[in-house]
Amino acid sequence: MREVRYRSIADELRGRVEAGEFGRGRLLPSESELSTAYGVSRVTVRKALELLRDEGLIDARQGFGWFVATDPVRQSLARLGTIEEQLEALGSASERRIVSFGVVPAPPRARQVLGAGSVLEARRVNLADGEPFARVTVWCPEDVAAGLSRAEVQRAPFYDLVGAAIGSATQTIGAVAAGPEDAALLAVPVGSPMLRCERITRDARESPVLLSEFVFPAHRTEFVVELNRVEPSIGPSGLRLVQ
Repeated sequence: MREVRYRSIADELRGRVEAGEFGRGRLLPSESELSTAYGVSRVTVRKALELLRDEGLIDARQGFGWFVATDPVRQSLARLGTIEEQLEALGSASERRIVSFGVVPAPPRARQVLGAGSVLEARRVNLADGEPFARVTVWCPEDVAAGLSRAEVQRAPFYDLVGAAIGSATQTIGAVAAGPEDAALLAVPVGSPMLRCERITRDARESPVLLSEFVFPAHRTEFVVELNRVEPSIGPSGLRLVQ
């Protein structure tokens, strides 16, 4: 009877995924929630989930739980680009939703990098095929961002909007745990592993004009660097260990 039950649960969950109730990369209810919903033990639920994993329909990661299987978006670090360009190059539908927008006193890091007392702060969620993919916050000196509207920032990247030619950028990538706000925005559990990127973008005169923070659920993206064999090291330029 238990074997029949776990197979029937797997069949129902498979149908819900195939019907689009859970999009690619989207978390499923927890084992505890499924156990309560179906009135069975967690052992039975886990057998159903493992069956679907064997089929390649779902997957699991420590700290996340079970989610609909999807190939991570591979973001190249070989050139300066936007999330939208990366997603569109992979055939994914890209969308941005503004969470907050307005001129604020510069946070300490923005003041340090941009040398501005007040900044335009724009916080958004980027979606890939309708599912939350990244939380992005961009700070821009108030004088550089003068005249920009919420609608413009929702429609187009800052690179296309600021009145300055973009020259170069420095990007720093590290690991963090999801706080309550990012967990809610990105539909992941609090404390789950995330990738955090800080990008300092400079104009053609090498003056910083944008400070950006990107936070990605770790199961949804990976960064790729092409390495050429150059003596004495084959490591990418600028790589350093955090002590």
